[in-house]
Amino acid sequence: MSEEFWLLIAIGFAAQMVDGALGMAFGVVSTSAMLMIGLPPAQASALVHTAEVFTTGASAASHVYHRNVDWRLVIRLGIAGVVGAALGAWVLSNVDASVMRPFVFGYLFVMAVYILLKAARIPTPRDAPAGWTAPVGFVAGFLDASGGGGWGPVATTTLVGSGHAPRQTVGSVNATEFFVTIAAATTFFIELGASPLQNLVPLVIGGMIAAPFGGYVVKYVSARVLMIGVGLLILSLSSWQLARALAKLF
Repeated sequence: MSEEFWLLIAIGFAAQMVDGALGMAFGVVSTSAMLMIGLPPAQASALVHTAEVFTTGASAASHVYHRNVDWRLVIRLGIAGVVGAALGAWVLSNVDASVMRPFVFGYLFVMAVYILLKAARIPTPRDAPAGWTAPVGFVAGFLDASGGGGWGPVATTTLVGSGHAPRQTVGSVNATEFFVTIAAATTFFIELGASPLQNLVPLVIGGMIAAPFGGYVVKYVSARVLMIGVGLLILSLSSWQLARALAKLF
């Protein structure tokens, strides 16, 4: 087994540990790694979404087992998210969507600052999903497939920032991601064909090893710690990606 094989296992493990605990980052971290290896954006996103079919399924099962899932959120996010993901995958397969990235990461940067401010005074959790949950799912699904990552950052960040309980938000977003990922991966397969196994297999192995731990972590970590973790993570990722996107434009 080559060094790249073990590196991809490590990337899959680390990305899924963060994703399972905070509801975000598998796509962003893994896609960034694939781009560094040299894959084109569409192929990188296709590979990551194919891997996520396996890792998100295992992660969703973990969150369901630990009772972190609000099925009302899953339904509202899922239907719109599937449509957005299928559309986003088609766009990335046929159109250059890189111009959108600075705007996406600018939005995430603002939301990260907002969440960190909210962490000092946690809002009263909502008793029911907000009425605009479905549009958030559509936008998150579209950006995730077209940008190679974004489902968790957009969905989790927006919902937690608006007062949804962090534990149920992370669990529900992870559970919904399974269906969104299937929609994106299926569209990529139709448009681009199968992903290369030499990169897919180790990414899946690393993610599957880490997936069961996410539900346990989010169940026992306090809401404030989760909010701070989400805020800091997305602040660092969005700052880095925003700087890279702007550098390419100018």
